[in-house]
Amino acid sequence: MYQDSMIQMIHSYAVKLDQPLCAELLGLHQSFSKLPRFLKYKMDRFLHKNHKLPVIIEWKEGNQDEINRFSQRLSEQGSGRVRNHFERIGFCSAEITPSGLKELLPLSRQIHRIYLNRKVHVTLNSALQSANARKIVRSGLRLTGKGVTIAIIDTGIYPHPDLEGRIAGFTDFIGGQSEPYDDHGHGTHCAGDAAGSGKQSDGKYAGPAPESRIYGIKVLDKHGNGTIETILQGLEWCIRHNEICPEDPIDIISLSIGTLPEIYPSEIDDPVVKSVNAAWEAGITVCVSAGNEGPAAGTITSPGISSRVITVGALDDKQTPHNREDDEAALFSGRGPTPYGISKPDLLVPGARIVSLRAPRSYLDRTQKWNRVGDDYFELSGTSMATPICAGIAALIKQSQPGITPDGIKQRLLEGTDLWQGRDPNIYGAGYINAERSVP
Repeated sequence: MYQDSMIQMIHSYAVKLDQPLCAELLGLHQSFSKLPRFLKYKMDRFLHKNHKLPVIIEWKEGNQDEINRFSQRLSEQGSGRVRNHFERIGFCSAEITPSGLKELLPLSRQIHRIYLNRKVHVTLNSALQSANARKIVRSGLRLTGKGVTIAIIDTGIYPHPDLEGRIAGFTDFIGGQSEPYDDHGHGTHCAGDAAGSGKQSDGKYAGPAPESRIYGIKVLDKHGNGTIETILQGLEWCIRHNEICPEDPIDIISLSIGTLPEIYPSEIDDPVVKSVNAAWEAGITVCVSAGNEGPAAGTITSPGISSRVITVGALDDKQTPHNREDDEAALFSGRGPTPYGISKPDLLVPGARIVSLRAPRSYLDRTQKWNRVGDDYFELSGTSMATPICAGIAALIKQSQPGITPDGIKQRLLEGTDLWQGRDPNIYGAGYINAERSVP
């Protein structure tokens, strides 16, 4: 009885329910499908009334009054609650029972689509000399990213000596803490990839923007996992920060997070793509990873499938930074095209065996001790590492040309690449990043 009504609801509102949510709803019944009929009926009824589904709701107009009415109906019926409202990007997150979903869908005309709040994860596979990003000098001034702020949306940031005095702020959407920390280690590595000073290595392991400021925005837990909701929280926070503090804006976002994309009518129906696009349109340059699902075609992760943002693939320079003849796309680096026929990645950046900052006692530090480099550094590979290096080079462009737009930064990066003749753009993008040619 309940299963039949749920199937009918899915058919009636298929355009408003994404495929993972439909699968989740139908899957609720599979575990007890062979039970006697009377027990099956009781289990159906119990799940429909009590099982809370984590969802992301996209509103046609982002109407606060409608969201308030929706929240009130959930509360009155005891069928769920609204968790967060993302006003700048037109979403809210909620927990709702199947029966609550069935009753509320016909009443909420302002709902555009409802998504399952799926998990996302770091794009981590289990440099600077190569990128020509050491000692960029313009008009007699060495560019270091000074005056530019980069947000690392990730697992947090450990206050490493190579970041001393440059952690501008820290926001924690996982544990609610106020002081910087990183219980996984990935975010700290990414911060160093972009902006490490190399203080503890006499400059050997510096990032391209060693005087830029860093915001740590923790949206992933100690295992490197989060949800669509936590990513939206991080992106919304950046947009709101720039509205509230226009004199101290976030200029660049580095987002080394992804999940294999679901197929929607268009890329902007993907909630994370819509959100990174909103940050881009708000004037923030967004660098995202292509993912580590290669070498098969069509393996770019979301939100890297966005045609607006800078999607970064990983280059393997074979540890020979002065010899480009042996360079090639890393085997793990995500390949295009996207599900919507767009050629990606946009460019390749070194991402194999990158040495950056170590977060002591973090998950990675405890489980991958063999990757430690001395007491202060750690070696990792992935498009996760390539992305913040790209963000650091974008910071040099922003320092050199403060009024430049995100589109302008993307154009300069792509036009400055070293090209491979006859190579597939769905593997190599526009080519190999070259900071010396890209920075005006």
